[in-house]
Amino acid sequence: MRFSSSALAAASALCAAIGVFWLSLSFFQSEEEAKARGRLSLYRSTVLAELERFSHLTYVLARDTYVIETGLGAPTSVLDKRLAAFAVQSGLDAIYLMQADGTTISASNADEPETFVGQDYSFRPYYQAAITGVQGRFYGIGATTGLPGYFIADAVRTPDGDLSGVIAIKLDLTDLEEAWRAAGEQVFLANSDGVVLLSSNPDWRYRTLGDLSEAQRARIAANRQFPGQPLDPLNWHPRGDARAMIDGAKRIHLAASVPQHDWKLHYFADDSAAVTRSWLVTGMVMILAGAGFMVSQVRRTQRIGAALRRSEAEEAQLRLANDRLAVEIEDRRTAERRLKRTQDELERASRLAALGQLAASVTHELGQPIAAMRNHLAAAEIGGKPAQKVIPQIAGIVDRMEGITRQLKFFARSDHEVFREVDLRDVVNAALSLLTPNIEATEVTLDPRQPPGPIMVRGHQLRLEQVMTNVLRNAVDALEECDERVLHVRMGTTENAGWVEVRDTGHGLGAASLSDLQEPFVTTRESGRGMGLGLAISANIVKEHHGRISARNAEGRGAVFRVEIPMADGEEDKDQT
Repeated sequence: MRFSSSALAAASALCAAIGVFWLSLSFFQSEEEAKARGRLSLYRSTVLAELERFSHLTYVLARDTYVIETGLGAPTSVLDKRLAAFAVQSGLDAIYLMQADGTTISASNADEPETFVGQDYSFRPYYQAAITGVQGRFYGIGATTGLPGYFIADAVRTPDGDLSGVIAIKLDLTDLEEAWRAAGEQVFLANSDGVVLLSSNPDWRYRTLGDLSEAQRARIAANRQFPGQPLDPLNWHPRGDARAMIDGAKRIHLAASVPQHDWKLHYFADDSAAVTRSWLVTGMVMILAGAGFMVSQVRRTQRIGAALRRSEAEEAQLRLANDRLAVEIEDRRTAERRLKRTQDELERASRLAALGQLAASVTHELGQPIAAMRNHLAAAEIGGKPAQKVIPQIAGIVDRMEGITRQLKFFARSDHEVFREVDLRDVVNAALSLLTPNIEATEVTLDPRQPPGPIMVRGHQLRLEQVMTNVLRNAVDALEECDERVLHVRMGTTENAGWVEVRDTGHGLGAASLSDLQEPFVTTRESGRGMGLGLAISANIVKEHHGRISARNAEGRGAVFRVEIPMADGEEDKDQT
């Protein structure tokens, strides 16, 4: 057991050391990468500054009167001296003027053995770009001197705007290489073909970052860009984690694009210092951890002695606590038995209360069709209508009473009702027909408006008629003692629901909210005129249909009740719960 604990401790220490090493290595490597990004940004800025330092000179020279006159045929000696002075003062390798056919007629090195005068450079891309009106830029080995340089050219035009020649300058960028080498950096600049143009390591110059295609080699040969160079691949293998192997050494590798030519500047940095610093940090952490472990062991021994002394006292207390716990367990069991009996009694009381509410609901729901039947019989008796006209209306009301007693769902589940497509217009018309005697007796002016097409919703027609009957009956009752008795009924559809709005000109909702009015046995009518179950039942039915019922005070006076039922989806529900 002691051997296993020691092995576990040694393994834990080893894992901790490895973890500290990799964490510190990651941190120090990120620092080295940040430094490398800073150096890369500096060198990129230097390259851009060197490339752009004389970019305006060819534009200015192309508009110089001496250059224009020489291009038109004036003697070249004056321009040769002028260009030579410019080259010396600006530190350029050469400045030279070519005719429209690419033949050089004047140059700053006209007096030197390797003069550009008389040379045809029409094959150079910078010349070909300049004669099209675009500033030409090109890097390559000089066809005359054999020395590399950066060429910039602009077209020279006559006062009439015709092309008379091309003025070009050549820059020596090898000072950049010397600066990189003096700083001990590993940097190279590659063009769009992947050929290294400038490098801190001379062995990397004119190497390629990958194999060149036949088309690339043919184009380079036609431009005489790198004459005499084999353009062999560079010994490097880039990776995707800002690392690369170059000449067999693993280095941090970062690259930045250089505008104008789609060149890339590649920077390599050695991160061996990060590894060394990581080992130092790991060693320091392990030494501190060992010292801390020794101190903790001493304190642990002291705590164990104190714990042994406390355990004897705690054991006595534990025995006493166990005795008290046994008594508490028995008391809890007794309380649970009493709670069970109380819950059973409460459940029986709840069932009795629900039964009483259901009885009141049935009484309320049957009250409306009974009142309608009484009104029909009274109207037939007063008006002397024949029995064959009254009997069908009474039979319809009786059918409705039977449906109410069978379908009433207040405080009960509706486990077997089938929801089908129902035209909401038929629902409203059936409810209005049932309340016609009440509307006529109250002398209410009915203002119904329905769309010409059907409003197909998903639901149970009899239950929806029950909702609309309750809402319309409440509106009619609200108009009984009003001077203006108008009942507006509007219907329509939204994106996914059909709706009915009932607006009356009665006394409104007052301070009551729809939530208050939906409570069973809550009503705003005087005693003896209803039990306040209508909206509670209606709200329950609308909820079963996944719809919504809302109410608000109308502008001016009266109340507006709105019922929304989801549109039918074309399929019938086999079982609606």
